[in-house]
Formats: sequence, structure tokens, C-alpha cells
Amino acid sequence: MTQSSDSFLLIIDYNLSRIDDVVAMRRYAYERYGIKTLLLRANPEPHDYAIADLVLALDPRSSDFVTTGLKALAPFLKQLRGGLVFSDNAVQSGAQLLEQLNLPVDDATLAGGAFSKILYRQIEAEYRSILEPQDMFIPAHTTIHNADELIEFVRRYPGGVVLKPACEGNNRGVVFLNANADLRQALQEVEPYFSDGIICEQVIPLQQEYSFDGLGHLCFTTEKCTASGRYPVETGQILPARLSQTQEHLLTRVGKLANLLVGQCHGPFHNEIKIDTDATQAAVVEPNRRPAGMKIWSLAERVYGLNFYHLWVDRALGQPLPKQLPAPQGIAATIMLGSAHDGYLDLAADEYEPERLFKKALDLYNKAGINHELEWFGFTLLPSLGNWVRAIPKDNGDFIAMVCVYSPNAELDILALKTAISDCWKQVIAPYLYQEKKQDVFSCLSK
Repeated sequence: MTQSSDSFLLIIDYNLSRIDDVVAMRRYAYERYGIKTLLLRANPEPHDYAIADLVLALDPRSSDFVTTGLKALAPFLKQLRGGLVFSDNAVQSGAQLLEQLNLPVDDATLAGGAFSKILYRQIEAEYRSILEPQDMFIPAHTTIHNADELIEFVRRYPGGVVLKPACEGNNRGVVFLNANADLRQALQEVEPYFSDGIICEQVIPLQQEYSFDGLGHLCFTTEKCTASGRYPVETGQILPARLSQTQEHLLTRVGKLANLLVGQCHGPFHNEIKIDTDATQAAVVEPNRRPAGMKIWSLAERVYGLNFYHLWVDRALGQPLPKQLPAPQGIAATIMLGSAHDGYLDLAADEYEPERLFKKALDLYNKAGINHELEWFGFTLLPSLGNWVRAIPKDNGDFIAMVCVYSPNAELDILALKTAISDCWKQVIAPYLYQEKKQDVFSCLSK
């Protein structure tokens, strides 16, 4: 391979839903620093080659990823300026590779706790005597291999348990169970994840859920909107979270403890946390050493005036971060948009214009006479075209779209707005849902 004189920012893997973020970081790295982007990706597809200057086919889940990565990157060693790990699958192996390349990265060994939910609970249990005095609740947990083990664990915790994959993001495969649930059916639902392990946890008996987000020492708290019932799916995010000072102090303390346990120091983090209503106890649902999903960093850009993806590139290239975040201005939210009833989603070719669909919903919203100073942005049609869509989502893949909104009015009733625009969207999308799947549903995509 011929070596060029270009300098590169190395990006190790990404989740497909983050493709726009990769594009933005690539553009920023080139415009701000004059360097190109080298992407490592398992089984790269045409879109991967379109969003990076150079792409190498490497699987971060492969047991020899670090060895093969060092060999593949050997011609570029003098040209690598910095590296980012941008997927859950790569959080540990990617950090190991960057360590071997002598590029700045948070600790690779501890990163395992940010990938495996089982390992993280084991780490928590090991340090229980330190964590519990910090008002941290640590749920009981076990690894499940069969129905008998699940039945025994549910018997021990009749208040409810949560069954979930050990190494899966995006809220997929998470099921709430109690003693009256059909446990064998629940095991069938999570069967696709058995190869990486299934963890069963005592339900965290705390009411409100948030996420502790940020980069390096810069942190903020996001309020989660989560569905009740069997499938605790996230239906939205609100920033800044509406918190008392006591609640914010508790969330920050526990969020930083989670970062400590998984080795986060300089890089991104997204720790999901529950607290009780009187802010006397908090529990980590799961830690993540990556940027938050559901466009939370895009919300933060509106509220704080800082682009966290740009800051992440700056940090990877050795530049200091701001000393602190500015005071928040206004309020922003991500809203997941679903369906009023079950059905196959089929959009005719002449209607396959996502922004047009949302504009129809927005027209309905505006006709209701609700007048606010709002900026709608980040509308995304999720990859559900042709799929069976559920009125009650089991995971985030059951939503049809999502959209973000910002208002300079921090006192805006954001939950009422969320309900109103969701109802308008359901009216717009209803004509495109059918009880039988059409054979030509993908024809408009193949052109």
C-alpha cells in the first residue's frame, strides 16, 4: 500500500443511526484542522465510503481486532493525529487499539463495564461498600441461561425483574416481568441475544429516569420520557432536565461514580440513571462510554451553544475543552413518533418525502391554534418502511420517526407539546398503515 502525506482522524466504528454525526465530524476535522478521516468498519457498504476519506474493513467484535487493526494501520502510523471510538461494539476493543497506537483514549480495561451490562453489575457489587454510602442503589442481578433460572430469580424478587441482553443498546430486547408474566414467552423474545448473554435484574424501585451526559469534565442532565408497562421504551428526551438542586447533585454524584467504574475520564459518556422522588437514592440503569443517542448532543447545542461533536474532535486532537458549560438557554426535546394502530408501513413513491410528511403533522398542530416560538429540526424517518409497526412499541425500532424541537422559553410545557405533535403525526401516518404487507413496498427505494 502506498503511503500518502495526509493526516488522519481515526474513527472506530459507528452505529448506522449516527451516520450524520460521522459526516459532521469529518467535515469539521477537515475544515478546522485540515485532516482527513479514516474509518474502521465491519463489512463496509457504499455509504461508509461516502462518509469517510478512507475506509478499512475491520470488525471490532472480532477476537483479533487489535492485531489485525495494527497490521492494517501500519502504513498510516505517522499520519494518525487522533482517534475516536464511536460504537458500543468497539468501546473496549477500540480503546485497546488506540492504546496500542499510542493515541489518547480512556482506559481500555475498564471499558468492558461500559459494554457488558453483566460485567458492570459485577463491578458495582464488588465496590458495594463504597457506592452504597454515596446513596447508590445496586440491584440484584444474575445471568440467565434457561427458563428454570428465570423462574427462580422472579420468585426471589416478586416486585418485578428486568430481562435484557448483556451487550445491546437502543433499548432492544428489554422486557419487564413479574410473577404473573409468561416467562417462557419472555425468553423467546430475548432468544436472539443469548449468544452474548442475558442478564436479569431486580427492578430498580425508583421512579424518575434521567441521563448524565457529556464529554470529559463537561456534563449535563437529560430527562427521559419512558413508557410504562412491559416494554420500558424511551419516547423522548428533555434538556435541560427539570430538577431540584438536590436531585441534580445526586444525579451528578452517581453519574460521576459510574464514569469512574468504567474508566471514563476525557471522552464522551451517557449514563442512564434512576432516582427516587425525594432524591435520597439513585441507581445506574446502564453506563455508556459514547455520545448519547436520540440526538441529545444536538439538543445540547441549542441549549448550551456548543457543538459537542466538534469538541470531541478537538479533544481527540489534543485541544483543551472549555472550563465549563455556559448557562442553559431555553428548552429542547427529542420526540419519538409512532403509530395509533398496528400495521405495515407503506409509503408510495410520490410520498416518500420525510420532511413533507412531518410538515403535514406540523400544519395540523398549528391549526389547533397553539402558538409558540419553536424551532423544529432533526426530523428523521426511521428504517421501518415495509415493517410491521406496533402501536405499543417494544423497542425504539418500533417508532416510525423522531423529531427535535427547541424553544427559547424555558417555561414551555414541553410534555403537552410532545403529546400534541405525536397525536398530529399519528393522524398523518394512519393512511400509510395496512394490515397486509404489499409486495412492492420497497420499489421506491430501489430506483
